[in-house]
Amino acid sequence: MTAREKLEKKFDKNFHICVGLDTDINKIPKHLLSETDPVLEFNKIIIESTAEFAACYKINFAFYERFGAKGFAALAQTLELIPKDILVIADAKRGDIGNTSEMYAKAVFDELKFDSITLHPYMGFDSLQPFLDYKEKLNFILALTSNKGAIDFEKQKLENEKFLFQQVIEKASQWNENKNCGIVFGATKIDELKENITSFVDLVVLLPGVGAQGGSLEDVAATFNQHENKNYLVNISRALLYCDGSKEFNKHVTELIKSYNQSVFNLSN
Repeated sequence: MTAREKLEKKFDKNFHICVGLDTDINKIPKHLLSETDPVLEFNKIIIESTAEFAACYKINFAFYERFGAKGFAALAQTLELIPKDILVIADAKRGDIGNTSEMYAKAVFDELKFDSITLHPYMGFDSLQPFLDYKEKLNFILALTSNKGAIDFEKQKLENEKFLFQQVIEKASQWNENKNCGIVFGATKIDELKENITSFVDLVVLLPGVGAQGGSLEDVAATFNQHENKNYLVNISRALLYCDGSKEFNKHVTELIKSYNQSVFNLSN
């Protein structure tokens, strides 16, 4: 099953929540700190609590790399805990000269067996081609991100009067001949989303920024539903992972992701 097919099965169920495993050992419930590997145990419980209702998972490499070899082991073990029919995104934001990108692609797709990855496009097509050559994978290219600093480069105007992020979207569409491209578009940029959604065509859109960063799930879902576009994933990390610090946090996590799905369903009917 290709990465795109995994997602389409979830979209058919009206599932659009991407569970972001940005696991911070300083924020997990305190009772887990006595575990041999608190991060891995926390991830296990989160996955068990959300797998029935999640569209996909996104593992943020930074939260694992900080622990060196032990962190990479936890990352690989976390990946093994996720059911194989659910798409998993490597949030690694790669993009480098061709031979370097080729090694990154091999690491993420061949060695770790991720379905998908986040990429930055600012070194051009040859820096992304090694990833795009994996036709059954899915590549999310940074277009307009959710952070305030997006204005520094992504919202600069080019000579053709387009914003840089709009040029990225256009290029991503051109590179999408194998239907293995997507874009990252910040959920905090709702006005820009409304203005540009018709340019997405059949790109899958990953939208970070809901919850702790202030983006609105309801606004995002309503915008996509208005345009009869189901190809979107709303990433939620901190607001879901750390919604409760008790020993029964798993129950609260399950109820919360169910409520997110219900909100999306209500907006589509």
